Amino acid sequence: MSKADEKYLDIIENILENGYYDNNRTGIETYKLPHQIMQFDLSKEFPILTTKFVAFKTSVKELLWIYKDQSNDVRKLQNENVTIWDEWMLEDGTIGKAYGYQVAKFKQIDNLIDTLKTDPQSRRMLISLWNIADLKDMSLTPCCYETLWDVQNGKLNCMLVQRSGDMPLGVPFNMCQYAVLVHLIAQVTGLKPGLFTHVINNAHIYKNQIEGMKIQLKRRDKAYEAPKLWINPNIKNFYDFTADDIKLIDYKHHDKIKMEVAV
Repeated sequence: MSKADEKYLDIIENILENGYYDNNRTGIETYKLPHQIMQFDLSKEFPILTTKFVAFKTSVKELLWIYKDQSNDVRKLQNENVTIWDEWMLEDGTIGKAYGYQVAKFKQIDNLIDTLKTDPQSRRMLISLWNIADLKDMSLTPCCYETLWDVQNGKLNCMLVQRSGDMPLGVPFNMCQYAVLVHLIAQVTGLKPGLFTHVINNAHIYKNQIEGMKIQLKRRDKAYEAPKLWINPNIKNFYDFTADDIKLIDYKHHDKIKMEVAV
């Protein structure tokens, strides 16, 4: 069994058994638990679920849209056949001053890469998408809003902080795409991928997703080994990466589990 399946399903089981039943802004009740944490050693294994299909290529395209293109334009994703942001698209075709807009506004990727190269022991390496002044102008405030970076013995560690985690739908995307980000940043800074820690402040399962999660839990004993991540070794500039430069090798998985997203 992959570490991703093991740690993820442990949280799912805990929420279903011990979660607090509550209302929220969507109108669909949730079972939730605070402060859930998963940690993966990226030098040993790539974290993606095998107990259901995860649309890896879509998750990579979204990641590059945010951090490479530094865009808030949903139409760019639509041109890549990615529709996951359609529900939050404003009349101007964007999601407002959210996600990639904040990366570009403060040149956050450039600053991170420069610091990793010139002062890798800095304790000030972070990317924050939570700009209080612009929250009112975002169609959706960022769920994965902060990454903190650290270098230890030539290995790049990253902590992802997620304020709100839709465990069935959002988190499987986020855990693998931010692991990809660590690999990409490591490659262009001459480092090796190290620890990836995923902290979820509010980990929840919507009431209409419970049956789907029970199906996935039944697959625990039939989980596959983790696939290998391949990144084009010739890319040395972060802004040269494309989705075709990032692939999974031998990704074996169970069938997709259809569940609804709460808007």
